[in-house]
Amino acid sequence: MCDSKKASHPSPRAGVFFARIGPAAAICGGYTFPMLWIKSFHIVFVASWFAGLFYLPRIFVNLAMVPPGSLAERERLLLMARKLLRFTTLLAVPAVGLGLWLWIGYGIGWGPGNGWMHAKLAVVVLVLIYHHACARQLRRFEAHAPTRGHVWYRWFNEAPVLMLLAAVVLVVVKPF
Repeated sequence: MCDSKKASHPSPRAGVFFARIGPAAAICGGYTFPMLWIKSFHIVFVASWFAGLFYLPRIFVNLAMVPPGSLAERERLLLMARKLLRFTTLLAVPAVGLGLWLWIGYGIGWGPGNGWMHAKLAVVVLVLIYHHACARQLRRFEAHAPTRGHVWYRWFNEAPVLMLLAAVVLVVVKPF
């Protein structure tokens, strides 16, 4: 079953790569074989990006709980957070890029009856803001600036769960 109202009406902006390439390519109401590959990789990169966004604030919880004299523990957690943020950022780039390719290149979410896409794009902007906020929090920890308590970071850690839930519901249910 097709999951896009726009899937059966390919974008007129579509180029050679986006065009149908024979009967084997038209898998489901206008979906092309390359489009399904792009969609698959988009889902994998989004899931991986969110995995990093779920774990990074957990490191912040541990950093907020490090006793003042435990420099080795603090440095180890900072190293983990830096590496995870770098890797998570590298995953975010193709996730967003492939999503833009699906939206602009294939026209998913364009036209009337696709208000869900506007809401999903707003969620994506919130996720990018959250990602940036994680980077700012890490810089504060590195600079020994006053940070928040571990309880605040535990709540901060719940935000990506809610954003992922909203994005998935919008894409699957398409409530408007």
